[in-house]
Amino acid sequence: MRLRPPTNPVDPRALRWWRLRALCSAGLVTAVLGVTTWLWEPGRPWLAVPLVAAALWTVARVTFEPRIRYAVHRWETTDQGIYGLSGWVVREWRAAPLSRVQTVDAVRGPLEQALGLATLRVTTASSSGAVNIVGLDKDLAAELAERLTVITEQIPGDAT
Repeated sequence: MRLRPPTNPVDPRALRWWRLRALCSAGLVTAVLGVTTWLWEPGRPWLAVPLVAAALWTVARVTFEPRIRYAVHRWETTDQGIYGLSGWVVREWRAAPLSRVQTVDAVRGPLEQALGLATLRVTTASSSGAVNIVGLDKDLAAELAERLTVITEQIPGDAT
């Protein structure tokens, strides 16, 4: 199995998921700083700079991050392995042979559930951790989890 670029993009709804996550994290910090600046008059002079920085960071996270992630994130499964390419600042390119797979899970957080998305988590006998393929359609993730489970059950050994 050679390391190669995976071919499949994530679901387009992942763009909304990434935007909502950015709003929940960076947007919350901006909102707290904004309310604090508005309510606490003596702190306005020194809160202005962090507020502007947080607002710019929030705009970048909501506007640019999802587009970059969508352009970068790719995945592919074959009968021999699973391939994943992810990241927007630090890019991670992973390939895992199915002979090393220990568990296959379809994970859905609250925002993913609301958008009909899921994350395929493939745990291997590796110190690098699981291969996560985020932003998949929930039905596709369930189908892939089932298919990969069937394939790995047919491989002899205990994946260690």
